[in-house]
Amino acid sequence: MTGSILFCMFVGLAGGLSVGAGFVAFLTVLGVLPRLAQLTKTEKRLPAYEAAIVLGIVFFGWNELQGVSFYIHAYILLPIGLADGIFNGMLAAALTEVINVFPILSKRIGLQDKVIHLVMALVLGKVAGSLFQWLYFVDL
Repeated sequence: MTGSILFCMFVGLAGGLSVGAGFVAFLTVLGVLPRLAQLTKTEKRLPAYEAAIVLGIVFFGWNELQGVSFYIHAYILLPIGLADGIFNGMLAAALTEVINVFPILSKRIGLQDKVIHLVMALVLGKVAGSLFQWLYFVDL
């Protein structure tokens, strides 16, 4: 393998791990699933919620990598889009709480005094990745 392929593999793996870790930390810190189970009085089904999230992520992640497309009628997409919009709105509102993830993460990995460096690394990595995607993959 050439060096550029290995570099792309490394960047893809690092990006996937950071996004996955952020998602898990987000769900863990906010306690989204236990709170959902508590509000719906379905605490006994918490393992089913967790399994549904994991299986959904794996299934649709794999489908995305394989380039699979689903063709769904517009009338079916309407409630799905509405539910997606509600979810994204609630997620955006909850993101104010996510800032607690960084101090916890820095404490766990022993970088309490370097929180600003951790945040700046994430921000600069996101900016660099976005620029790379737009400059390389988007045809203007």
